[in-house]
Amino acid sequence: MSVWRVILSILFPPLAVYDRGCGSILIVLILTVLGWVPGVIAALIILNNPKKDV
Repeated sequence: MSVWRVILSILFPPLAVYDRGCGSILIVLILTVLGWVPGVIAALIILNNPKKDV
């Protein structure tokens, strides 16, 4: 997880998880609309998990 991704996840969480798939973007977007802090926490958790190749 790079420093830029952490900063981006704090400023605009859905944009930070754009390469993790549509489901991750939707989850983080919904949580960000409901409250900024849950969106940031979800984005950081998603970014902390290793990316799985399909």
